[in-house]
Amino acid sequence: MNRPLTIVITGASAGVGRATAMAFARMGARIGLIARQEDALAATAEDVNRAGGTGLALPLDLADADAVRAAADRVETELGPIDLWINAAMLTVFSPIRELSAQEIRRVTDVTYLGSVNGVLAALAHMRPRNRGTILQVGSALAYRGIPLQSAYCGAKFAIRGFLGSLHSELDSEGSSIRVCMVELPAVNTPQFDWARAHVSGRPRPVAPVYQPEAVADALVKAALDPRREYWLGWSSIKTIVGAQLMPEYLDGYLARHVVSGQQTDRAVLPGRVDNLETPAPGEMHRTHGRFDDEAVGDLVMIDPATVRRAVIGTSVLLAAGLGAAIALAARAHTGNNHPLRRQSARRAAA
Repeated sequence: MNRPLTIVITGASAGVGRATAMAFARMGARIGLIARQEDALAATAEDVNRAGGTGLALPLDLADADAVRAAADRVETELGPIDLWINAAMLTVFSPIRELSAQEIRRVTDVTYLGSVNGVLAALAHMRPRNRGTILQVGSALAYRGIPLQSAYCGAKFAIRGFLGSLHSELDSEGSSIRVCMVELPAVNTPQFDWARAHVSGRPRPVAPVYQPEAVADALVKAALDPRREYWLGWSSIKTIVGAQLMPEYLDGYLARHVVSGQQTDRAVLPGRVDNLETPAPGEMHRTHGRFDDEAVGDLVMIDPATVRRAVIGTSVLLAAGLGAAIALAARAHTGNNHPLRRQSARRAAA
């Protein structure tokens, strides 16, 4: 492709979305930037332009499907055919289930799950006629394992994974060349912990270990350039996902003992805390990094889980074959020792 990439990034005003916009801007990409906070989004667009890209601010609420579709149409008109759509927007509420309201769960679902669905539908509307393009979904290890205090968010991430599973099969049945990739993230140092609604006593924090947004952004660039069905980022994600499949009962207790306290600091949540559930946080709160720079790290392992599954299956087959051979040898030895001719020969030798 000779022209620059045309990309849409949701959740582009802060955190992973903003870091990813900057990573692609340095490649000269033309980027449609979606988020709710107009001032922060305009600042992101300026940063993109300074870094060598072209930024187009598209302030909207992802729960509005018509607005998302209109934004995609505008990107196509002003920036060119969409090559890559990245869903990075999310909302969460830090709260035990007993204190969540139905409206809070609905709002998290409307943005985190249905907002991603709206993005996928808008992207497909333009990609299908050309039979090309990539949809990159920012996921989470919590798409495989629900944790305490983030039930609404976990449910939304599970739903996204199920939706994309259906989409994979449908695109395969159509012989489509459109690629869909979900990247499961670990805990990341973003501002969400300063503005997410909280019904907990301590200020919300990510569960350690914590990674920097730029490390995740670099991984998303790699995923976009080589889209597989899925990638897992960080050893903590890998262990959580594998553990969720192999020993869910153990994780129930482990998470109860460590992750309720592990998502809160010793500092109390102050009355009147700003939250972004219904309306966006003030523009000055929108940054790439959160407040955990002192512990966040930049090195991040990235794996295609298909290679892990193949290794596990191959090892299992070899073990099963070896066990089968051992059983067969043991059975033959047992049968041979009890054969009538062998018993008769043994009696003669004894006589």
